[in-house]
Amino acid sequence: MPWENILFAFALTLFAGLATGVGSAMAFFAKKFDPRFLAVSLGFSAGVMIYVSLVEIFVKARGNLMSAHGERLGSWITVVAFFGGIALIALIDKLVPSFENPHELREVGDAPADATQKKALLRMGLFSALAIGIHNFPEGLATFIGGLQDPTLGISIAVAIAIHNIPEGIAVSVPVYYATGSRKRAFGLSFLSGLSEPVGAIIGYFLLRAFIGETMFGIVFALVAGIMVYISLDELLPTAEKYGEHHLAIYGLVAGMAVMAVSLLLFL
Repeated sequence: MPWENILFAFALTLFAGLATGVGSAMAFFAKKFDPRFLAVSLGFSAGVMIYVSLVEIFVKARGNLMSAHGERLGSWITVVAFFGGIALIALIDKLVPSFENPHELREVGDAPADATQKKALLRMGLFSALAIGIHNFPEGLATFIGGLQDPTLGISIAVAIAIHNIPEGIAVSVPVYYATGSRKRAFGLSFLSGLSEPVGAIIGYFLLRAFIGETMFGIVFALVAGIMVYISLDELLPTAEKYGEHHLAIYGLVAGMAVMAVSLLLFL
């Protein structure tokens, strides 16, 4: 594999992972928390992830697996891997307590009233960073593999995951900031949580490079499609509806799908 391809794929993964820092910065420098804006943003992120997963990534996975194993067996492997990705991320969510789960976003305006609440909030932020690191590990591998196999697909995955990582940055930085009063510490922890994506890419590549081929690409893509659909339906859309009106979430969802659709067409 040429080093240029590897460096390109790694750069995409780094871009996606460090988007958590964007969410942290947005939380700190916004003059006033706007739940309607957050609702639209989360809906937009869900639209991007659902569209790219089902229209681009799943189709790419099926094409690779059909090429390697024939139409019937390749299609079966694709579907099993897709639902396997859903089962994997659901299991991770189940093992992470809801209080520390980054998929359980708090109201950004909530501030602790006393030292006990501050301590609990700091613990929440630290565990959220750890949980996000666990969630981002397979996402980093997926972005990296996508960039290696098909630069256009890699860019699509990176953009979708980067948008998704923005609210995760908020989930880490806001509780740490309210607990410590330190923007620098909160931003740094949020930034570090995003580094698990390039770390996952590096470790995954060295573990799997002997198996790189159409079968591995297809299975990884199908797994990621399942993971991204689950995150959208379990995390992004419910949270969007919690923070805003139902129609705002749907408008954001449709807008996200439309933007991703156009972006994919531009790469044809």
